[in-house]
Amino acid sequence: MDRPPVTPAVYATGAGTPLVLLHGVGTDHRAFRPQLIRLAAHHRVLAWDMPGYGCSPHLDPLDWPSLADALARLLDAQGIDRAHILGHSIGGMVAQAFCARHPARTRSLVLSATSPAFGRPDGDWQREFVRQRLAPLETGKTMADLAEATVESLVGPAASKAVREFARGCVAQVPVQAFAAAIRLIVTFDGRPDLPKIACPTLLLAGERDTNAPAAMMQKMAERIAGSKFVVLPGCGHLANIEDPDAFNAAVLEFLRETETHHA
Repeated sequence: MDRPPVTPAVYATGAGTPLVLLHGVGTDHRAFRPQLIRLAAHHRVLAWDMPGYGCSPHLDPLDWPSLADALARLLDAQGIDRAHILGHSIGGMVAQAFCARHPARTRSLVLSATSPAFGRPDGDWQREFVRQRLAPLETGKTMADLAEATVESLVGPAASKAVREFARGCVAQVPVQAFAAAIRLIVTFDGRPDLPKIACPTLLLAGERDTNAPAAMMQKMAERIAGSKFVVLPGCGHLANIEDPDAFNAAVLEFLRETETHHA
């Protein structure tokens, strides 16, 4: 029997032009708490739980076209034709896949701490990436057990104790099955052929101290997207939206204001 299409769970607040937030591999919608508070003053903000995360059902198969289509169903369920799409880390990959598959529904893109590709999924580096992240879980460790080390590998050195504690709480609540599936998926992404095809306004946000999606790599990515804007957030690591929400939110709001002024 065919399974019904998955529509992801979403947390929605605010009013105005829709802005959808797509979280990273080690969090769920709760990681966007600083954005839900601030950006909802100007937009109808929707933060999804990626399939398998939070209250969202699992998606089988879990692949990029299926994730893009699941996001489209979420918009349908919310009565939204077009939206600004903000994706962080793996969420930025989903955002790229959505834009490639549903360009008419993408009002603009904000790509945060993400990459256009992970190389070959069967490459030595990619296999080691997956092994290092999943081996502890295969020995019985939980996400809570891994939260502290995971967060320390992501944040910049200036991240406060409160930021670290908040990020650890987000990581600890991620289901092991969802995390493992996302880690295996992320190494299959290659959106490089689609970068020159992106026609909507695009902002790329990089943390100055991010070693997972380095600023230099994201700048090269921006150079392949015509008319895109590239911003580096000083002192931040991979979790800039949590580490310095004021700077992150200000950059996003400025970009969205410019987009809505010139691309109404």
